[in-house]
Amino acid sequence: MSDKLRVAVVGSGRWAQRAHIPGWQRDPRAEVVAVADTDEATVNEAGERFGVPKRVTDYRELLDDPGIDVIDVATANRAHFEISAAALDAGKHVLCEKPVHHDYRQTRALSELARAKGLKTKLGFTFRYAPAIQYAKHLIDTGFVGQPYVFNGYEQNSQWIDPATPMRQVDPHADPAVIATSSIEGYGAPIIDIMHWWAGTDLQSVVGTMRNFVPERMVRDTGLMQRLNIDDGDMWIAEFDGGLLASVQSSYVTVGNFPGIEARIYGSEGAIIVRLVEEFGICQTIRTATRHEVEFVEREIPQEFFPEGGHSREDWDFLFYSNLCADFTTEILSGSPQNQGDFGQGALVQETINAFERSFRTRAWVSLPLTEDAA
Repeated sequence: MSDKLRVAVVGSGRWAQRAHIPGWQRDPRAEVVAVADTDEATVNEAGERFGVPKRVTDYRELLDDPGIDVIDVATANRAHFEISAAALDAGKHVLCEKPVHHDYRQTRALSELARAKGLKTKLGFTFRYAPAIQYAKHLIDTGFVGQPYVFNGYEQNSQWIDPATPMRQVDPHADPAVIATSSIEGYGAPIIDIMHWWAGTDLQSVVGTMRNFVPERMVRDTGLMQRLNIDDGDMWIAEFDGGLLASVQSSYVTVGNFPGIEARIYGSEGAIIVRLVEEFGICQTIRTATRHEVEFVEREIPQEFFPEGGHSREDWDFLFYSNLCADFTTEILSGSPQNQGDFGQGALVQETINAFERSFRTRAWVSLPLTEDAA
């Protein structure tokens, strides 16, 4: 490998153009050398906009290219596993949007494959890489909160409170009589990731419920209103080793601005609240209190937790993804064993989501790790 990381982005749509491609290009140590998309117009648009020379409509054309080090999977969910598996088989490092697979065991299998081949992986846990979240983790690790007691996590915003807003990722084969996971998987995953990361101990058991508040929605692919029995709101309780209690709530029909992440942790010595919400021109805030000074005060985020020249008035997706890409670049080029937010972490988050769903289906507490028949 050269001293510059060479990246191919597979899936060239809106999210790739808002976060992935500019995130990589912000770091002088990385170069986007190819883009792929099944839609020729989309891949050409991305190539022209970002000055990427190689453009293909079949990602397989990239797998044997020795001039590519990383495959970045930014496609629709249904293609994540296939492309990630093929890229690892071809000896490429992989960044993949979440989820890699709806069954945590499949994600774990790819994590083990990567480890066996000496490759690194990373999930698109965008909000883990917010400077405020990274700074909070530093505070936790250096003892600011003391013994953690309680974690509260929220992912809530108004994106689909209007039924006429087109819904993506619709399963055409879904049974309309059975509520399907949606918010908790697509939007709850980032706060579940932060919960595990901040807790720093094993999850024991979970219980919770899902709701379908808006029964009919517009489907993007057809432009028609139809019955969509999906989880657009949910609430969960979790118990961790060591006594930590946690709650998680996700929804995209709750009034509030995107992205709508809030993470709170309370301990024996102090407490931290991080909000990742675009409000009044700022995309993130962190507030802290201590047992002796109980009024929460806003803290300045040290510059070391930002990408070069970064600040909290940037677009959140560009800022947070710049940190993600820079972190992955460092992990790969350094050759160190460090690899945060990898497919192993993705499998843990997906296992938690699978446990949440099982709890709702059975109306009972579910213990972790899941048994083989509990995915």
